[in-house]
Amino acid sequence: MRLKRKSPDVTILLAVVLLLMIGLLMVMSASSVRASYEYEDPFFFFKRQMMFAVMGLAVLVVLMRFDYRRLSPIANGFLIVSLILLLALFIPGVGKKVLGSTRWLNLGPASFQPSELVKLAVIFFLAKALSRDQHQLLDLFKGLGPYLALMGFIGLVLVVQKDLGTALAICGTMFLMLFVAGARTKHMGWLFGAGVGLVALAAYIEPYRMRRITGFLDPEADPQGAGYQLLQSLYALGGGGLFGSGLGQSKQKFFYLPEHHTDFIFAILGEEFGTLGAAVVIALFFLLIWRGIRVGVTCPDAFGSLLAVGLTAQVGLQAVINMGVVTGLLPVTGITLPFLSYGGSSLVFTLAGIGLLLSVSRYSPR
Repeated sequence: MRLKRKSPDVTILLAVVLLLMIGLLMVMSASSVRASYEYEDPFFFFKRQMMFAVMGLAVLVVLMRFDYRRLSPIANGFLIVSLILLLALFIPGVGKKVLGSTRWLNLGPASFQPSELVKLAVIFFLAKALSRDQHQLLDLFKGLGPYLALMGFIGLVLVVQKDLGTALAICGTMFLMLFVAGARTKHMGWLFGAGVGLVALAAYIEPYRMRRITGFLDPEADPQGAGYQLLQSLYALGGGGLFGSGLGQSKQKFFYLPEHHTDFIFAILGEEFGTLGAAVVIALFFLLIWRGIRVGVTCPDAFGSLLAVGLTAQVGLQAVINMGVVTGLLPVTGITLPFLSYGGSSLVFTLAGIGLLLSVSRYSPR
């Protein structure tokens, strides 16, 4: 199919740039105390995040100009390579353990999260496979079965690596792509029920996950233990009021709130910019998701449509999970907020995904 290429979706690009700017501002503010204490440089984390942002934007621009249809032939190989790198974390000395979780691959002075590569690889693979075999999804075992096996394998590996948040984000994205591609509603209902049961089982067999559940249900029952992080997050959000305390004026970043510049940066944003500031960030994510869905719906080919849906769902689900955790609507899972949280691998690969979404938008009528 010959498609006419146009300019990328300006709304998506604007929303991402604004979120990225807000993220850099918040990393600078939220990390300044820890950076001063550990590295004697209040801008240590900010400078690193700025470097990754520049790298990510460069990748975004390149991929935005790239014809997304060229991804189809390499989708299978890309998935295999990403899974090999993910499994390499089990090799002693290869995986880097941080806060009890082995998620990083040692690359000398740097580290890399293979799960971020898996996020993109799964979307490419499903977009290619489902665009060709949509009619087979009606059969539970022959059509849907292989994809469920892949979902289960990736989820199991990530849970064993103590990365339940990423497992939920990836499996949730696969679930939505299968549903959009035409899987039967009753089959997806059974899958959703099974998924909830497996998540409950994963929480039950790991004591630290059960503590997170109990801390989520009643944080005040153990304010210095299981409920500590959630309570400190709520204190930050509540302390911001409507307009916030002002940039750099957070009290919770003085080692009260753990992970204040990574997983819980949204709480610091709410403290410094108030409910209005938090609402602006939520609105930008909604704008990004809406336009991404529109790109998927209007794309003239099935591969591009499913690719856009998957890339949008990945960002949307991760944002919903993170903000749900920070506001006490979901148990603590350990997942970053796209574009805002500190983290090189996450930022670069998320911007790469946006670059491909913009590539699809260049061929979609608006």
